[in-house]
Amino acid sequence: MPLHSNGNLSKVYFQDFVLEGFAGGLETQALLFAVFLALYMVTVLGNLLMIIVITLDDRLHSPMYFFLKNLSFVDLCYSSVIAPNALANFFSSSKAITFAGCATQFFFLSLMATTEGFLLGVMAYDRFMAICSPLRYPITMCQSACTRLVLGAYCGGCLNSVVQTSFTFHLPFCSSNRINHFFCDVPPLLQIACGNTAINELLLFGICGLIIVAVTIVILISYGYITVTILRMGSGAGRRKIFSTCGSHMTAVTLFFGTLFVMYAQPGAIESMEQGKVVSVFYTLVIPMLNPLIYSLRNKDVKEALRRLGQKHTAM
Repeated sequence: MPLHSNGNLSKVYFQDFVLEGFAGGLETQALLFAVFLALYMVTVLGNLLMIIVITLDDRLHSPMYFFLKNLSFVDLCYSSVIAPNALANFFSSSKAITFAGCATQFFFLSLMATTEGFLLGVMAYDRFMAICSPLRYPITMCQSACTRLVLGAYCGGCLNSVVQTSFTFHLPFCSSNRINHFFCDVPPLLQIACGNTAINELLLFGICGLIIVAVTIVILISYGYITVTILRMGSGAGRRKIFSTCGSHMTAVTLFFGTLFVMYAQPGAIESMEQGKVVSVFYTLVIPMLNPLIYSLRNKDVKEALRRLGQKHTAM
């Protein structure tokens, strides 16, 4: 419900928002509901399976799979922040979300998205140490170091999320309470703000651009050294195994950072909401669904662990 601001009856402030979602009739909404539900179910099952397999199989208790398990956890949380509410809204007449609910959804979305970006950078560094400095690897990437790297990724995500959430939700929303999106995000929120959003746009493009560029540089440097090391190897089998592992990671990196750049780190992203909705589906649902498939189908160790888990389940 709208509230009049104190001493100024010309402006009306809102206690809740309406998520407009996707346009279309009942058939379109039903089709989108089925697509979202299928993507979310595969995402949940795939990432839960990765977490269970890595936890139960002692042969996967290494730094690389420790980071991969955390990536699966982040992907699971990431999609769960968006999908349940989006599914409920497809057949909802009001499609309302409270101010606090919108801020909470955006906080966790930003937290998980930023954490995933940092985790992908950490995973590239892990591969660099494993391939380029194998003798130092057990010491450099010990359990405590891995834990600190993961905590650092979460802290970085939390810091960005606090900044983005506080600056975004301190804006006055008095022109409209209708968000042209299927979840609470910065670009559509800035569109309905009636205050000066220049600082918010600068923070969005600046911080997101800085994070993307910094993590990309870490990844490119790591894989530059990895490529040189691989080319010096004499073993063809060793090369193929490393290329398979690193290829999976580079595929995940390209998909994730490519979509984030299109959505947040380029001028004009604020205005193109229809394009933004499609891109948002890709990075909030499709990529979290694809990551377990990318890392399992192209990873011999994971496939063997899945086979062993299946044999244990059959024998019981």
